[in-house]
Amino acid sequence: MPKNQKLVLILLSILTISFIILSFFIAKHPILPFDLNVSLVVQQYQAVWLDKTMLAISFFGELPWSLLSVLVVAAIFYIKKYKRESYFIALTLFSGLIILGVKNVINRPRPTSFYVRLVEVNRFQSYPSGHVLSYVLFFGFLIVLMQNLKTIPKSLRRFVTYLSVFLIVMIAPSRIYLGAHWFTDTLGGFMLGLICLFPLCYFYFKKSPTQVN
Repeated sequence: MPKNQKLVLILLSILTISFIILSFFIAKHPILPFDLNVSLVVQQYQAVWLDKTMLAISFFGELPWSLLSVLVVAAIFYIKKYKRESYFIALTLFSGLIILGVKNVINRPRPTSFYVRLVEVNRFQSYPSGHVLSYVLFFGFLIVLMQNLKTIPKSLRRFVTYLSVFLIVMIAPSRIYLGAHWFTDTLGGFMLGLICLFPLCYFYFKKSPTQVN
């Protein structure tokens, strides 16, 4: 086994074990003082413009826009003759089934107005954050594609990369600020997103060690 592949497997194993441990812990301790303290710190400064900004950052994770955005981006890649890439982009939609399954198993309730300020009221369970998972998986894969597809104009690749990095970095703080999630929800979503991103990239590069068009 190549050294790089072995390192990837080790990292994936560590992520998976860490996620499982965190999930069991959250199932037993749905309300944590640490989570509450983080939320209070994040929400200590409040403003209408900040509410709108955080809602805008979370926009791509809201149904039906999350579904539509993936399909639109996949269609653009397909039209531009990056057909294989479009199929892999569309595969990220299956993360929705994964997140619903884990949410139902852990069954952690959402933060309530008793604990935090609620800018956004959400359905479904709280752990892990579906927004964070989908952003890490979808925008993370876009970053990988932008580094791999050299035929795409460099300026466009940079724009997509910078935008994707910004959204991945900001989605967790936005979910906490909006009162939609606890910190550990976003941590779990981030880890699960990486766990899903690893095999997606592996199978993408398996038949395409170089650029594929």
